[in-house]
Amino acid sequence: MQSLFAPLLGLPRPVKRAVAIGVDASLCVLTVWLAFFLRLGEWVTLNDYLAPVALSIGLAIPTFAAFGLYRIVFRHAGPDSVVSCAVACGVYGLAYSAVITAYGFEGVPRTLGLIQPLLLFVVVASSRVFGGRVLKQRQRNSGGNADRVPVLIYGAGVTGQQLARALSSSDAMKVVGFVDDDHSLHNSKIGTLRVYDPKRIEACVKRLAVQEVLLAIPSTSRARRRQIIDKLKTLDLKVRTLPGLIDLAHGTVEASDLRPVTIEDLLQRDPVPYESDALRQHIADRTILVTGAGGSIGSELCRQISAMKPRKLLLLENSEYSLYAIHHELQPNAGDRLVPLLASVADESRVDTILATWKPDVIFHAAAYKHVPLVEHNPLEGLYNNVTGTAVMAKLALQHGVKDFVLVSTDKAVRPTNVMGASKRLSEMILQALTEANPGGTTCFSMVRFGNVLGSSGSVVPLFTQQIQQGGPVTVTHPDITRYFMTIPEAVHLVLQAGAMAEGGEVFVLDMGEPVRIHELARNMIQLSGLTVRDERHPDGDIEIKIVGLRPGEKLYEELLIGNDPKPTAHPRIMKATEPYRPWIELQQQLALLNDQIEVGDAAGARQILRDLVPEYAPSIGVVDWVCLERGEVGKREEAPNGQHAEASAPRIVAVQ
Repeated sequence: MQSLFAPLLGLPRPVKRAVAIGVDASLCVLTVWLAFFLRLGEWVTLNDYLAPVALSIGLAIPTFAAFGLYRIVFRHAGPDSVVSCAVACGVYGLAYSAVITAYGFEGVPRTLGLIQPLLLFVVVASSRVFGGRVLKQRQRNSGGNADRVPVLIYGAGVTGQQLARALSSSDAMKVVGFVDDDHSLHNSKIGTLRVYDPKRIEACVKRLAVQEVLLAIPSTSRARRRQIIDKLKTLDLKVRTLPGLIDLAHGTVEASDLRPVTIEDLLQRDPVPYESDALRQHIADRTILVTGAGGSIGSELCRQISAMKPRKLLLLENSEYSLYAIHHELQPNAGDRLVPLLASVADESRVDTILATWKPDVIFHAAAYKHVPLVEHNPLEGLYNNVTGTAVMAKLALQHGVKDFVLVSTDKAVRPTNVMGASKRLSEMILQALTEANPGGTTCFSMVRFGNVLGSSGSVVPLFTQQIQQGGPVTVTHPDITRYFMTIPEAVHLVLQAGAMAEGGEVFVLDMGEPVRIHELARNMIQLSGLTVRDERHPDGDIEIKIVGLRPGEKLYEELLIGNDPKPTAHPRIMKATEPYRPWIELQQQLALLNDQIEVGDAAGARQILRDLVPEYAPSIGVVDWVCLERGEVGKREEAPNGQHAEASAPRIVAVQ
């Protein structure tokens, strides 16, 4: 039978439509003949009854064309095409029976107008489904069935079934079954595909030679998703997933929606919920300024704020390309509400002019140098941008009556061992001190502290992905190093909610669940790519995990709080803390001295002042400023807070994680 349909695959689409019309016309003739037999109990010669035959063809073909039956690609025909056939045949049947009944053809029973449309629907729908399956199978065979990768779909619900249909014509994948947690579905069939018990997935994978598992479980909790992925990664399978329910709400599932499993799917907690109505009230119809608008956090802030329809959104950024990119992205929907501003946050005159001109209601201060090794090797620029920039922005916000000022901070500010973390802790102290120095002031200062952000520039996940694609090795700085992780949207939700909840001087932190061991993260990413880890026990594995040693200033683990007494907030997953700081009068004097050291280029002197201002700062290495190293000034010894000495040493150049 397939050989009869095979020539159709190579025909032009207009010719295929003409063939379909010819087939339907033949079916009209056939069903009129059959209807006579069913009504009269004997076969008749249609030459004597040409009128009902001509009427059937004359009504059916235009009706079917009007309802799009000739736009359907036969090899993709499924339940939707049967529904279309039913509707079209129903309309045709009403018209056909009405004419037969009203006109009263001689020798033609009026009941023929009821019997023939029913028969026509059965044979037309059958021709679509049966012909489609034959053509699809023929296409598969001609494309080389042996080259198609056998895959299982985890999730036999609506999403999984849509995905199976989307992959039914794929030349790359062959769906061999479903896996589902629902016990009532086990060993049953959906179409031609069997549903298997997850407990027997290992045997199923071996028997069916499965190479990939596709997760189609958008409504499953993150904890359950993590359990499923942990089970699958032990089977040396490549795992891919579909996006969540919100992403799928706008259309049916397509094969192109599949993506590799990422660390976001492995987080041991569900995403942080947020109250959109309260945030909209805080943002809508107000003038908002975002510093560092082109960065990972700043750009996502701009996207979400822009969607809340502020009166004006000021994009402040010192990188021309980053500013262009975010402005170009948002402009089609935001129009003249956007104002792109090239400026450095440490340029007091420029910032003063901007605030005086637009008088923003809220400032989200996301501008900062954040890469630990780069700031450690360029400490003066790091301090100038992070500390001086925050001081300039905060003081001018007070002067110009900005209502809310939210600082984007980091968990590296807690008991820092590097210049970047210490600079962010000092930035927090500036806002705390200004809050105390201006009781009842017009500006409400607050800080938001969170861990590593997935997908941000220089983060570890894109690095591991690149290294895996290049065949390894995957580089980890220490076998025991851990980090907290959150997604960019989660981070931005937290920043926005902090601005709405702040009363002044608080440090907001997120309950981020358990920290992730980076070595285990690397292993998971390798296994979820369908590869194996090469180590002593598996010398023939695909990818090696290489330990390269801690970078300058890097900690084994991060913390979120300096003290141990966090206070709850109205949000169940957000805590707040009020941590120690110096009075503004004293802090202001020390900041002036720090600026002097920055201006004269004294990296060691600037770092000493930083250590005096941030008592928790315990550098793990001496000064490694590139200028000092080039000048041979690395022999200087610094007195650490505990009375020991921190020796300067030549740095290693490693990839930023």
